[in-house]
Amino acid sequence: MKINYDADCPPQLGEPVAVIGYGSQGRAHALNLRDSGEDVRVGLYPGSKSIQRVEEDGLRAVPVPEAVSEASVVMVLTPDAGQGKLFRESIEEHLQPRAMLMFAHGFAIHFAQIKPNQDIDVAMIAPKGPGHLVRSTYVAGQGVPALMAIHQDATGHARRRTLAYARALGSGRAGILETTFKEETETDLFGEQAVLCGGVSSLVKTGFETLVEAGYQPELAYFEVLHELKLIVDLMYRGGLGFMRYSVSDTAEYGDYVSGPRVIDNQVRENMRQVLREIQDGSFAEKWLDENSNGREKFNEMRRKDAEHPVEKVGRELRSMMTWLEPVEK
Repeated sequence: MKINYDADCPPQLGEPVAVIGYGSQGRAHALNLRDSGEDVRVGLYPGSKSIQRVEEDGLRAVPVPEAVSEASVVMVLTPDAGQGKLFRESIEEHLQPRAMLMFAHGFAIHFAQIKPNQDIDVAMIAPKGPGHLVRSTYVAGQGVPALMAIHQDATGHARRRTLAYARALGSGRAGILETTFKEETETDLFGEQAVLCGGVSSLVKTGFETLVEAGYQPELAYFEVLHELKLIVDLMYRGGLGFMRYSVSDTAEYGDYVSGPRVIDNQVRENMRQVLREIQDGSFAEKWLDENSNGREKFNEMRRKDAEHPVEKVGRELRSMMTWLEPVEK
């Protein structure tokens, strides 16, 4: 895998940039680019609640069509499912000739929700961290690694422009890894569904339910399957599985080896392969886009049901006792 650093990047992008959206990533991108000396404006819909925050941050908020028409680099940082509609209604006809359209995730391009004209560059810079970390590491003189991909090079300068953007974001300090829209999109969706969100959430709930059904106190079950999970993940984050196993007891390490494969068995592995197949063939994307088109009824019901799970109720009570965690309840 090719990895680029600041020394591999142009010193400056030197083009007007429109950041579309001002959520976690949007704010980080806009502020980091601004502090790197780039000319940034933020595109928002009229009446957006983010306008005040943009202005408090010392940036200029303008309607999306105006932001796009002013810029030669347009970074779209709005939710995946709505990007196609946003592009068709507010971006496409306002793009400058030879502009560069950018994304932080390949979903809309890979699943053909957006089909750009052939006369513009299309690229991706995907920081491997949440927006607050992209911002805080930049302020500290560091950076978050990012993935880069070129989908379309109409100008012959897409790579140079993308690297310059990544450097201004701060990612050249940590590493800019080259990939494709296909690879980034499919691995990202798989990681979220099979491990990071879907897999972990289901593992935690099932472990909690198993202990409570066996007669153990819910509070102890919460500590053992959810609270302490952060401690283990932090060890993995710092030094991989080896450092985690080095740091826990020999008993825990032995249990890891003999019981882990019994929980994540061949049936689970096959289920993961099926999840990946549905991502690769587009059926997951189709289902998610249909859900958004139909008012998110099933999605909202699943959200409501999970919010009422006993592990959430017990967790809220226990976290309220641990103020040093700075608990956040949604």
